[in-house]
Amino acid sequence: MLTTRRVSSLVVDRLCDQVRGRKSAVTCFYFDFTNRKEQSATSALGSLLRQIVGGLERIPEEISRAFREGRNAIGGRGPRLPDIVRMLQAITSSLPIFVCIDALDECAVQDRVKLLNSLQQILEMSPGTRIFIIGRPHVEDEIKRLLVGRVTSVFVSPRRGDIAEYLLIRLGEAPTPHAMNKSLEADILEKIPKTMSEMYVGAVVLGIPPHNIR
Repeated sequence: MLTTRRVSSLVVDRLCDQVRGRKSAVTCFYFDFTNRKEQSATSALGSLLRQIVGGLERIPEEISRAFREGRNAIGGRGPRLPDIVRMLQAITSSLPIFVCIDALDECAVQDRVKLLNSLQQILEMSPGTRIFIIGRPHVEDEIKRLLVGRVTSVFVSPRRGDIAEYLLIRLGEAPTPHAMNKSLEADILEKIPKTMSEMYVGAVVLGIPPHNIR
């Protein structure tokens, strides 16, 4: 996920620069196919919530109360998905929030639906929230169907030169360099960039209303 990580990082850095000194928050979550079992809709939104709360001078009482009630429950369970959604609604209704989600296509389908439905619930209560989602094109229709609002799609294609440069760096870091000969290296540098350059990544930006986005 070289390309999506790079795009997402640039977006997050730019947003952080823009909101510096203002009462706003930038949050991000990176999905990874290899961690699907640990990356549910609940864990993703829980991570966003922790990022927001961590930057607040004072934790809202409804959030403190929800965590206290969770600790007092049998087994001391953490907040469930509906609880997290309500807490995010409470915070984002009065604080402008930017949410960046990377590699949505690597999220399991059932969790992807739960996540998008939850984000829609948050948007309904939080008109100042802005969401940036990046993933492969096949998730675009799903995003537009589940996130009701103004959605703008931007398609990004990786440059072969960037991919080849990255591969050279990784090949140079190989723990067993003797296993690589010039012929195999040339084959890798030719075939992988060609294949990846044909994989388009759909970046979807959602904002309500769009005229307030700077």
